Amino acid sequence: MAEYQLIIIGGGLSGLAAGIRAARFGCKTLILEQHTIAGGLNSYYFRRGFLLETGLHAMTNYAPARDRRAPLNRLFRQLKLSRRAFVTHQQIGSEIAFPDQCLSFSNDFTELEEGVAAAFPAAVDRFAELVRRIDDYDPFAPAPWRSTRRFLATVLAEPLLEDMLLLPLMVYGNAEEHDMDLAQFVIMFRAVFQDGFFRPHGTIRDFLDMLVAQYRRFDGEIRFRSPVASIIRSRDRVAGVVLADGREITADAVLSTIGIPGTARLSGWDLDPVAHTGRMSFMETICLVPARRMQELRNDRSIIFYSQRPEFAYRRPRDLLDVSWGVICFPGNFEGLEPADPVQIRVTNAANHALWQCLEGDDYRRAKEEWAAKSLAAAGKIIGNYPQDIVYQDSFTPLTIERFTAKAEGAVYGSPRKIRDGRTPWPNLFIAGTDQGYLGIVGAMLSGVTIVNQHLL
Repeated sequence: MAEYQLIIIGGGLSGLAAGIRAARFGCKTLILEQHTIAGGLNSYYFRRGFLLETGLHAMTNYAPARDRRAPLNRLFRQLKLSRRAFVTHQQIGSEIAFPDQCLSFSNDFTELEEGVAAAFPAAVDRFAELVRRIDDYDPFAPAPWRSTRRFLATVLAEPLLEDMLLLPLMVYGNAEEHDMDLAQFVIMFRAVFQDGFFRPHGTIRDFLDMLVAQYRRFDGEIRFRSPVASIIRSRDRVAGVVLADGREITADAVLSTIGIPGTARLSGWDLDPVAHTGRMSFMETICLVPARRMQELRNDRSIIFYSQRPEFAYRRPRDLLDVSWGVICFPGNFEGLEPADPVQIRVTNAANHALWQCLEGDDYRRAKEEWAAKSLAAAGKIIGNYPQDIVYQDSFTPLTIERFTAKAEGAVYGSPRKIRDGRTPWPNLFIAGTDQGYLGIVGAMLSGVTIVNQHLL
């Protein structure tokens, strides 16, 4: 008899959600996490007494507690968590800033509609038609890949507006270069523009503590500092895992949340790793700036998505970093949050994993400093110059992401080829998370829940 009914590889958000769902129904479940805390990409660390978050800018898919059909509220019911006790803070408003045009949006979709009408008056009817088509589209129905850029060009025929809409959606959840699957576009459009951004009360640490406590409430077991070295195969099934220290743990089923390439490496799954390894990775620089200094900077948005060029090119940069477009996030700029001092500013840009991988030691450290300075200079053109007032600064590169999340080449959104049903060549080995095609914090957690519901309960 196996030691566990289910082993989950990875204690990120999809793994925790899957664990809660399985344990809630009496499944003897073990989560194996290679690090000392849960969270994966969405985690935290301390520097100089400050808690700094990784991954979490904001959560998408905001919905009031009374909307029972909303993804966030369905998720909480599946995990038997109280949505009404879950305090949320909506964005104060965000912006898409291009050289010759800006669009503002909030959790009230009419703000975006009015912005499009003012900035692109000739495209008002076409934008309304786009929204109607999105409302009628079922992104979860099985369908072949379909080009979003071709779809937008047909419906909108307004290249600048198309690029402005794509920038937030791609940077918040697209694993492909240049284009994205129409189904993914629809999911992200609804999540970002129609539902909107929010933050949970407290920090990502509080959110993770809530999830781990709920998992343990249902007698789920989690082991930290437990990297998996391989998945045990027995004939046509998997039988458990081998840890890095050589210990074997048996299970009736295994759920991997470390992506297709990582799962293939552990299991001997014969597939083309190049085809399933994403190319889009990022570098993020986190700065702490005194609150008094923020009064002299532009500080009226939750998130700013910017492009210094009139055309948006979503691709792996040819240099270590592409600072011509990116994301500026103010994690404190959400309704109802207490003012913080110092204030946190986070700037994110596309990065080239292959080039960062060529650097070592002092060369790597110097490159981080040089490109962080370039990133902040680009952000300074949008919100004002602030590097001289920074009290603490830190950056993480694609190598950091790869090291702490096990995502091949630091590809935040995983493989460009998704496996929607989570199945692998073995009937009791499944994948969940970004490589199932569910993105964002709510999406990642729904992914874990969905796999458990469809295949394990």
